[in-house]
Amino acid sequence: MNDYIKPEDSAYSKSVNRAVTVLFALLSFAVFLPVLLVIIVSFSSQDSVTARGYSFLPLSLSLEAYRYLFASGMYLLRAFFNSVIITVAGTLLGLVLMCPMAYALSRSEFRLRNFFFVFIMIPMLFSGGLVSAYMVNTQILHLGNTYFALILPGLCSTWYILIMRNYFRESLPESMIDAARLDGCSHPVILARIVLPVSKPVIATVGVFQMFLYWNSWYPSLLYIDSNHTELYPLQYVLVNMERSIETITRDAQYMSGMQSYTPPAVTIRMAMVVVVILPVMILFPLFQKSLTSGMTVGSVKG
Repeated sequence: MNDYIKPEDSAYSKSVNRAVTVLFALLSFAVFLPVLLVIIVSFSSQDSVTARGYSFLPLSLSLEAYRYLFASGMYLLRAFFNSVIITVAGTLLGLVLMCPMAYALSRSEFRLRNFFFVFIMIPMLFSGGLVSAYMVNTQILHLGNTYFALILPGLCSTWYILIMRNYFRESLPESMIDAARLDGCSHPVILARIVLPVSKPVIATVGVFQMFLYWNSWYPSLLYIDSNHTELYPLQYVLVNMERSIETITRDAQYMSGMQSYTPPAVTIRMAMVVVVILPVMILFPLFQKSLTSGMTVGSVKG
């Protein structure tokens, strides 16, 4: 029997869809407002910020914050290049290590599955502490003042491994794996030629999270890179040092009455720093949004 949809039901559904669309559009705009405010303040003049504070309608616009920020020239460009190297290398190496581990934990025939599951859960629940990690990385592995000190400690995450493990278990048909094994394929071949090509959503999800982790990281540079190797500083650490310098100059300026001194626009420079950091993320995130949503939805559900 054919279903019959009444005209009033169809009109009601369209009204509900419009209302939901408008609601989510308003919510999206509300979420974007803080980002828009940061961008506007970064282009505002210091006098406008002093008079009106953080405002969507500044009294005047200025590029002083960006002039100060990019005055370092090649130093800032080198830091940006370092961040790109660290982010790309850390993301790719992390996926290379975590994908096989997740696949092994998803296979019921793997006899050491429970052992390795407990093994990777221990660092997630208990930590050896900052001092022990520093001693291992600098005194035993000798990673100080190298790119490896900024990449290797964050390569693997138990949470990301569990996301991929659940995705492999719930989304990959067991018959497909069994058919490949009957054809004589080994597990590395199955992983490379069958599992990974059909697992792009979860791989993209973990890759994006790993990428954001490395891109926003600056604390390892404080621990492992000394002032004699400034050529290894990533962008975030350079911006943190610049902010500290601005705070020092601003604090000292109040004790220099009667003396001519230049005080940089601290507030607008901070906002300009935020724009510089989040701009690549804002550009790349929409490219992975579909895969990110699919990977989180399927990979986080256990059947």
